[in-house]
Amino acid sequence: MTGAASDLIVIGSGPAGMAAACQARDLGLTVVVLDEQATIGGQIYRNIETASAERLAILGKDYAEGLELAAQFRASGSEYIGGAAVWNLTPEGVIDYVADRKARQIVGKTVLIASGAMERPFPIKGWTLPGVMGAGAGQILLKSSGALPNEPVVLAGAGPLLYLLAWQYLRAGAKIRALVDTTSFSDKLRALRHLPGVLFAWRDLTKGLKLLAALRRHGIPVFSGATQLAVEGETQATGLTFVSGGKRRYVPTSLLLLHQGVVPNTQLSWSLGAEHRWCPEQLCWHPVTDTWGRLGKTAVYVAGDSRSIVGAQASAVQGRLTALAIAQQIGKIGDSAQRAATLRRRLAGYTYIRPFLDALYRPKDENRIPSDNEVLVCRCEEVSAGKIRHYVSLGCLGPNQTKAFGRCGMGLCQGRLCGLTVTELIAQERGVEPTEVGYYRIRPPIKPVMLGDFVE
Repeated sequence: MTGAASDLIVIGSGPAGMAAACQARDLGLTVVVLDEQATIGGQIYRNIETASAERLAILGKDYAEGLELAAQFRASGSEYIGGAAVWNLTPEGVIDYVADRKARQIVGKTVLIASGAMERPFPIKGWTLPGVMGAGAGQILLKSSGALPNEPVVLAGAGPLLYLLAWQYLRAGAKIRALVDTTSFSDKLRALRHLPGVLFAWRDLTKGLKLLAALRRHGIPVFSGATQLAVEGETQATGLTFVSGGKRRYVPTSLLLLHQGVVPNTQLSWSLGAEHRWCPEQLCWHPVTDTWGRLGKTAVYVAGDSRSIVGAQASAVQGRLTALAIAQQIGKIGDSAQRAATLRRRLAGYTYIRPFLDALYRPKDENRIPSDNEVLVCRCEEVSAGKIRHYVSLGCLGPNQTKAFGRCGMGLCQGRLCGLTVTELIAQERGVEPTEVGYYRIRPPIKPVMLGDFVE
């Protein structure tokens, strides 16, 4: 264990984590930041400090904006511990982690979870075949090492990232065979209810229109309103079949990138036994916090996309707001209402468009809850949708019981990749809401650890 407790320990060095650390240091707090990656930036600003001018140009202005925040963080005096995999967190602020193959412990007067988001599962036929991966993973490879597909790629699903990655690939010289968009006309009609929010965030809408125009200029086939997606192939992906425009279509490819949005990474907040609520707009779990991000009466706060999906800019503002609350809690500053009011106005400006995006890119039931019983839901333990339905017929009421019935959620990912699907699948079979079904009971170790890590 380290010596004296730090005022604030931040888990995650993305926009929320870095901004919170900068704000906290400005207010006189001692800050330690832990991140599983060796370098700062999180997923959104991955490899930002070492990206070449060419890669910055490829990834675009929104990515390059991370340079300023990264520089502020480095100048803040915060201690950064990279390569740190947090595997335990207590409500009192004790953190166990592994770094450099050694188990370590650190204590904070307060802790901020800023672990960001993860890609939503996309459990369709063939999604576990070699050659199929998440669009977010493809973008991480591009940011980390400039890796590009060496053959024409197909992107399928919905969400801003799908079009952004296609644009980035085109700028980098990659070939795109097709973009298959599952967004339907009814989605667009539903999103129109939130049009006033778009008017306040017209710049974001303009960005999206420019991305679409770029694809058209390059002659990339875009199939809209796609349904019944299925990956073809026996031992390797060979193509994607789907229905669009009333016709069944087939696009050959050995590299398919799937995406239907991101969801909060809530494993740490679940491990604390904190209350979570099901968000019907974002179709995922949100930790229940006060307006500052505090989890109940614990010493732990949550900010950014690990609290709810708000985007990079809003995440940074949330991080600063949380730092204000923490500074006031531990007696470093007095009333922070005036400073907080300015930040809250900025936060509102960044989140005006969120209801529109949530409605427009709402993932389809058929792509979240597989109707094909052969589709794998738990990849780690190879548990299919049919097996989970069978467990429900035998009396299984929730995700925790699936562990006893068939080890679902007991693999290396500890339910990260299957948790949402299992919850919704059981809820559908039982005819109840996800809230009644619940989620896995998450216990430490949150991440796999080696016994050798504990040997001095």
